[in-house]
Amino acid sequence: MMKVLMINGSPHAEGNTYIALHEMEKVFAQEGIETEMIHIGNKDIRGCIACYSCAKNKKCVFDDIVNETAVKFAECDGIVVASPVYYASANATLVAFLDRLFYSAPCDKTMKVGASVVAARRGGLSATFDELNKYFTISGMPVASSQYWNSIHGKTPGEAKEDKEGLQTMRTLARNMAFLMKSISLGKEKYGLPEKEEKVSTSFIR
Repeated sequence: MMKVLMINGSPHAEGNTYIALHEMEKVFAQEGIETEMIHIGNKDIRGCIACYSCAKNKKCVFDDIVNETAVKFAECDGIVVASPVYYASANATLVAFLDRLFYSAPCDKTMKVGASVVAARRGGLSATFDELNKYFTISGMPVASSQYWNSIHGKTPGEAKEDKEGLQTMRTLARNMAFLMKSISLGKEKYGLPEKEEKVSTSFIR
């Protein structure tokens, strides 16, 4: 069975960010795709300190939920990362989590499908959406899209349930993501993964 990890970056376990994820969760169930939701927005997660020990040990030096999630990341077919908007940006706790997860997780992320979801009272949605998508596009991961940018509106907890267009956007996103994961699975069976060149890494000065 295919599996999607759903990362709830909101401090509130069942706030408006959760409502968006739960709407997707229902569609994944209909599509026969297993989901696991991980709530990290209220955790004490420190940022990366650029110690590079993960290159040697294949895990982050701080042994917390990042390393726990890395194991699940290796096994999943897709990942949904969701955040509320703070100052036109993602929750800082989520950013610290993603920085460390994507840098330290040793698994091959190529062709795992990524999707970002953002929730806000009013503005800053597209900036946060772009911020989160960068984790996928640097990792060889196809990005799932919907009928609109993957956003939902709501101020007080539960208010997002009234955003009919936002909820439809989440359902469409989940269906598109399911189709993309299934298509990639079939493609891998017939063609395998794309050929990879040895990585070239240059500095601006040479």
